[in-house]
Amino acid sequence: MNIIGISAYYHDSAAALIRDGEIVAAAQEERFTRKKHDPRFPGNAISYCLEEAGLGMSDIDYVIFYDKPFVTFERLLETYLAYVPAGFKSFITAIPVWLKEKLFLKKTLKTELTKLANGDSSKLPPLLFNDHHRSHASSAFFASPYEKAAVLCLDGVGEWATSSVWLGDGNKLDSLWEIKFPHSLGLLYSAFTYYTGFRVNSGEYKLMGLAPYGEPKYVDLILDNLIDVKEDGTFRLDMSYFSYATGLRMTSSKFDKLFGGPPRKPESEVTQKEMDIARSIQLVTEEIVLKLARNIHKETGVDYLCLAGGVALNCVSNGRLLREGPFKEIWIQPAAGDAGGALGAALTVWYEYLEKPRQADNKEDFMKGSYLGRKFSNREIKDYLEQVDAPYEELPDEELMPKLGKILDSEKVVGWFNGRMEFGPRALGGRSIIGDPRSPKMQSVMNLKIKYRESFRPFAPSVKAEAVSDWFQHKGKSPYMLIVAPVAEDKRLPMTEEQQALFGIEKLNVPRSQIPAVTHVDYSARVQTIHPETNPRYYSLIDHFEQQSGCPVLINTSFNVRGEPIVYTPEDAYRCFMRTEMDYLVMENILLDKTQQPSRDDDDSWKDEFVLD
Repeated sequence: MNIIGISAYYHDSAAALIRDGEIVAAAQEERFTRKKHDPRFPGNAISYCLEEAGLGMSDIDYVIFYDKPFVTFERLLETYLAYVPAGFKSFITAIPVWLKEKLFLKKTLKTELTKLANGDSSKLPPLLFNDHHRSHASSAFFASPYEKAAVLCLDGVGEWATSSVWLGDGNKLDSLWEIKFPHSLGLLYSAFTYYTGFRVNSGEYKLMGLAPYGEPKYVDLILDNLIDVKEDGTFRLDMSYFSYATGLRMTSSKFDKLFGGPPRKPESEVTQKEMDIARSIQLVTEEIVLKLARNIHKETGVDYLCLAGGVALNCVSNGRLLREGPFKEIWIQPAAGDAGGALGAALTVWYEYLEKPRQADNKEDFMKGSYLGRKFSNREIKDYLEQVDAPYEELPDEELMPKLGKILDSEKVVGWFNGRMEFGPRALGGRSIIGDPRSPKMQSVMNLKIKYRESFRPFAPSVKAEAVSDWFQHKGKSPYMLIVAPVAEDKRLPMTEEQQALFGIEKLNVPRSQIPAVTHVDYSARVQTIHPETNPRYYSLIDHFEQQSGCPVLINTSFNVRGEPIVYTPEDAYRCFMRTEMDYLVMENILLDKTQQPSRDDDDSWKDEFVLD
């Protein structure tokens, strides 16, 4: 039985394929088109999934879309009517798109799927539609290690739901309750993302990274004016402060007045005000999530919690939930946003629509480390490099790994292109840029010369799983880089009185631990544990770096620059390598030294600037 799940037409379109309940392949369309957050029909992603499984469209038994467009359209119409005449400008902008494209999505999907079936519509399988939040909940529970668990989904909005709670048991998911639009924790956070000058749906993680530089000065202002939070975590927003329900911006003039001025202009200087606002909304979000979790635990009495939806990518909140919350363990879907909805929809068909049994052991999840994308062979990599006359050497692992350990120990930055591409927004050791976390200069070097992004942005550590508690205040797994934990006390560096008196962005360049390049200003780190079972080569690399340096930790950031999706092909990787100040590139067993590469100054195609977001 082969099932394809699709998410598309909003943001982060993707496809996933499961065979007899096993997750075989999944990928976001942006990786193929090179358009970040590409919302278009994921034709390339579907083609990849079919190729990975050795199938054609005629071999597929079901295709399922991750939400129900008619219900979303109903919500839009009801919202515009409720806010008449405030929403008229937004109405005349949105409705033509719906009447032309989204309202007739079933026909559109069948047209696109027919193209993948070589024009033969008779080969198309049945087309199903799932509820948006059920897709999220399925992606969280059915892919998790747990036989029975509560599920919390938090995002901007699905059809109507913005927050939903479920109970998963075996192959069933029962909806317990939900909070409906326009009251949304995800949209509240996005409103502050917008107000502080970052792009909605892609800049929320910047707001989270900025928060430790600020003070929580605006917490009371937020709680007294914007949101009414009950003791059980449920909430309502005062919509007079927001414009997203009917307008073309997130916040109203009343919001701007409350916070003392208009939103920060994108790309302008980030001031202490933005840092304090970021800290304040981050703290409010964490407290709401904790209250919700405590109430869910009280209601369900289960030991485990699964999370999905865009808010589940807030790894600072996840860290607090794990440490301070009532659950024995939590598990977060690594593709927690809309892309993961494609996988959740497919899993819904298998377990709930077809009623297939599910066996979980409360230990191992079903995501295969989220390494669900394409792998390239050494032969394919060499074929490309020879086309562009790029010098390289091919080394077996027993020679390559010790050499890379020494290269990293000498503070060189390495592009790491290894195995299957990751599914979800995080680089997990498949398409990564790596470096030495002990280097005090590495954070600024990688931000400004490699990633071309804001200097305040922290990097994540990849650590051998068995060593995580030696370096961080964390026990157990964190394979998907979705939990922030404090750096271990004995690895921290004492600060002078002068350093302790620093404020805001002045804190940035003060080394705080033995691994300063991955230690944020509040002594925290976004931890990824590396396991030999799911990524043996990346584990081996860290092991060889530890043999050389005594440190079982590497910096891991995504293999891309600001505004560009994570690299997919050897060509993408080589272009990124040549356009930045990376020192080495390793693709499988192929090693490239930047100093040996030819100049590309005479080739205009290498001069294209990356689009900044």
